[in-house]
Amino acid sequence: MKKFLYSLLIFASATLFAQKNTTVKFAVAGDMVGTTTLFENQKEYVQSTQAYKAANLPQKLKKFSFIADQGLSEVKLKNNLGPLDNASLSQYNEQSNLPKDTPVIIEGYEFKDTNMRIYAGIVQQLEVKDYNGVKSVFITTTAK
Repeated sequence: MKKFLYSLLIFASATLFAQKNTTVKFAVAGDMVGTTTLFENQKEYVQSTQAYKAANLPQKLKKFSFIADQGLSEVKLKNNLGPLDNASLSQYNEQSNLPKDTPVIIEGYEFKDTNMRIYAGIVQQLEVKDYNGVKSVFITTTAK
């Protein structure tokens, strides 16, 4: 009975820590991930925005389908501006003294491809927590 309760407790805590925050809406500019809030606050850099439902993603955005539960916006930035600050997820792993290829959790969504780049402006909180028995970087995009 103790083993069963212990297993249930571990499963419940893993589920709790990795719950998806469905209030966060992701956006993609080029091949980099941000949030719609980031781009709404950076309107001077934005040329256009196109929102898609998860079922209707164009082919070039299909690789981001795992974060499209609430839809996904494609943002085009103005040509005369350099890219906003960004970093690869592997850089966040290295900064946290974790192996570069450890999946990163952003608002409960597991990003397995650590070569993927995100806009630094979305990172409000970064912590290292246990995720399925592995230490992983957890990123929160909303201020608490």
